[in-house]
Amino acid sequence: MKIPRRHFLQLATAAAVLPSRTSWAQTYPARPVRIVVGFTPGSSSDVSARLIGRWLSERLGQQFIVDNRPGAASNIATQHVAKSDPDGYTLLFVNTANAVNATLYKDELNYDFLRDIVSVAGVSHVPAVMEVSNSLPVNSVAEFIAYAKANGGKINMATNGPGTAQHLYGALFMMMTGIEMVPVHYRGSSQAITDLIAGRVQVMFDIIVSSIGYVRSGQIRALAVTTETIQEALPGLPTVGQSVPGYEAAGWQGLGAPRGTPVEIIQRINAEVNAALADPAFKALLTDLGGQPFVSTPAEFGTFMAGQTEKWGKVIRAANIKPT
Repeated sequence: MKIPRRHFLQLATAAAVLPSRTSWAQTYPARPVRIVVGFTPGSSSDVSARLIGRWLSERLGQQFIVDNRPGAASNIATQHVAKSDPDGYTLLFVNTANAVNATLYKDELNYDFLRDIVSVAGVSHVPAVMEVSNSLPVNSVAEFIAYAKANGGKINMATNGPGTAQHLYGALFMMMTGIEMVPVHYRGSSQAITDLIAGRVQVMFDIIVSSIGYVRSGQIRALAVTTETIQEALPGLPTVGQSVPGYEAAGWQGLGAPRGTPVEIIQRINAEVNAALADPAFKALLTDLGGQPFVSTPAEFGTFMAGQTEKWGKVIRAANIKPT
């Protein structure tokens, strides 16, 4: 088909002034970027999001502003981002809750986490620790399992609520060991640990940053970390997996974006996040928050998110866990 000369000149002129996708990505960001967090200011996710946001602001020359939208176990924030324009100016601070909620709230969500949120970059892994009341006569995971089997139904397990990490880590432990524990739900770790110290509950699977001070002071007894490897924060403490082969449970955090966000923008943010995770000063700040650097490509992080969604979905269905 022959294009009329007038139309050809119009197209040629437009092409000359239209930036390529590569040059457009190089000018990103041209205005402030929002990092939407599904939890309140001061929460672990909020603090970590502000940390990575400050780094991105300094590196990319525009403000990366944390936008707290708490509620519905982070579903409000996730829905907001899933429905936002995929232009790179609205990001989601994703974490373990997103993978859990995909099954826990399956019938209530009007978005699909793995379909509508694309992976951008991992930020941190968040280890947890299996800890018991000092009143419990056990000093190892193996001793705990033996004690629980001999005292079926008498072990109270503290959690931060149905479907929270503390609940799921304990549910996975029960599935893999065949023991029975009674979940006792609290609104947060502080009240749960208070009752653990007092002996009103006997065990808890809590994130290290919430419990490490009580462990170091001897107010509660740590039996093992829930990760695959031993943690520097609690040197010498074994892993649960050494007694329960295949057991692994840890939280995680990262960045996601609405489906359709340009690949060039995703790759640029990923590169900057990974640069932060390689920086000694940034890594030290992350460690102080109880996290470990989670370096990944966008594709690797996407595979990880899918695996976590499947893993915790199986636990939720097997344990018949329902949201409150």
